Amino acid sequence: MATVKGDVHDIGKNIVGVVLACNNYEVIDLGVMVPANKILETAKAQNVDVIGLSGLITPSLDEMVHVAKEMERLGMKTPLLIGGATTSKIHTAVKIEPHYTAPVIHVLDASKSVPVVSRLIDAKQRTAFIAEIRAEYQAERERFANRSNRPSLISLATARANAFQTDWVRHPIHRPNELGRQTLENIPIQILRDWIDWTPFFIAWEMKGKYPQILEHPERGEEARKLFEEANALLDQIIAHEAFKVNGVFGLYPANALGDDLELVLAEGETRRFHSLRQQTQKGTDKANRALADFVAPKSTGRQDYMGAFAVTVHGAEALAAEFEAKHDDYNAIMVKALADRLAEATAEWLHAEVRREHWGYATEENLSQEALIKEQYDGIRPAPGYPAQPDHTEKITLFEILNAEKAIGISLTENLAMMPAASVCGLYFAHPAADYFNLGEIGEDQLADYAQRKGKSIEEMRRWLAPNLA
Repeated sequence: MATVKGDVHDIGKNIVGVVLACNNYEVIDLGVMVPANKILETAKAQNVDVIGLSGLITPSLDEMVHVAKEMERLGMKTPLLIGGATTSKIHTAVKIEPHYTAPVIHVLDASKSVPVVSRLIDAKQRTAFIAEIRAEYQAERERFANRSNRPSLISLATARANAFQTDWVRHPIHRPNELGRQTLENIPIQILRDWIDWTPFFIAWEMKGKYPQILEHPERGEEARKLFEEANALLDQIIAHEAFKVNGVFGLYPANALGDDLELVLAEGETRRFHSLRQQTQKGTDKANRALADFVAPKSTGRQDYMGAFAVTVHGAEALAAEFEAKHDDYNAIMVKALADRLAEATAEWLHAEVRREHWGYATEENLSQEALIKEQYDGIRPAPGYPAQPDHTEKITLFEILNAEKAIGISLTENLAMMPAASVCGLYFAHPAADYFNLGEIGEDQLADYAQRKGKSIEEMRRWLAPNLA
């Protein structure tokens, strides 16, 4: 098993490894950011029965396709398992399986890994199981090709004509109390733990249900309470021993929209641009084709608007997890990484609130409950590159340069633009009260070409990053 090249996320993979090991399978875990040649060379040298690939970020999907093509080129017959948050059965069927004649199977979660592997290596079940999967995936491809509910695309010009509208003459714009970049080191974890959204923590452990209701679930409640208590006990130890160091950096800048681009003024005569993408599917009555640029005043209005950028990270999780792994304590090694992920998200939420109330100051009276914060019932958003509103990971490069993130807080980008440490969050700040986390959806070749030109990149390079959104 391996997390593919350019990707650093491995909590789900590690849980799969533990589940398989507990069922008497020998697991060779190659770790994270593993290139295809190392995966395949190790598989051959160790004569493995199955290869498992994991990934979280969108570019990992392309890397999985590459691995499948290499396996076919080398004449391999080893079954290939696909897993990770961005993967799916339909993507596996449409994009990966056609490139490899041996079995390719999407594994939804750790609980499915044991029955899948057991049927693949059981001589009595293998043939029928593979035939069943192939028939299922062929049906998936046919449904995908013939889908009738596919949204109809409109031209980019038409989409722009239906942009989200703001009355910029009357719209209030709040100048931030503090412009420029600020760095925060050693943010107290004791403060951040109160900002943790525990629901994704339980989902990471494949215990579906909302916190705190899951603690009283008739079937999973006892196990959930035990997991919760052990997580908080470990968090107490992390705080007591200062095992984690949490850092953040953010900046607030004058900004205006230039079409679908966002121009930030960093200093006198120094500007940088972010590039937003616009929804391009046909919308119903009174529904706009939105882009992030719609939430900042156009330069043509003559009004100065503002926006921000941020990055936060948790250092120390990898080292502490390695200590547990050295003691063969996989449970606590995974727990450490899961807690670090939750703390990174908690830091992003806490910092956003601090910015809204203090540094930008457009919500000085805000006093929301934990539930309201989790439901994001406040003005403003913090969308991240690589997520639905802006799926282009390359926008992280500009964000990191503006914040000088690597030097400021020790966070870097891999070749596929995953963040290291893995427990990191970055994004942009918008204050517009109508701003929300929309899903870009499918875009056309006309927007791809326009976007590539605006960024000064080739169409093929941008096609790689935006492939899942291309019609």
